[in-house]
Amino acid sequence: MFAALSDATRRDMLAQLSAGERNIGSLAERYRISQPAVSKHVRVLERAGLVTSYRRGRQSFLRVNTEPMDQARGWISYYTQFWKRQFNAVDEYLRRSETGEREDGT
Repeated sequence: MFAALSDATRRDMLAQLSAGERNIGSLAERYRISQPAVSKHVRVLERAGLVTSYRRGRQSFLRVNTEPMDQARGWISYYTQFWKRQFNAVDEYLRRSETGEREDGT
């Protein structure tokens, strides 16, 4: 998922799709790249699980799938809290070492 989001065009495509589903042709109009290049970006987003596609007649439509981003948000939140605790512990250790206070508070 992070690799798929590393490209600015794909991030912009997701932003466009977050407003609502669109067909690939209307999505491609926004970009100065070939239709095959647009399709390649869409395939990367699909493989990452960030978009789903379906056909209606001759047209393919895309919509955002937020589940992978929700999972990533949970993972990032967990490690954000983990590192905050680690940095707070280091901060406390440095504070104590500067004042000569021992770990037991004396």
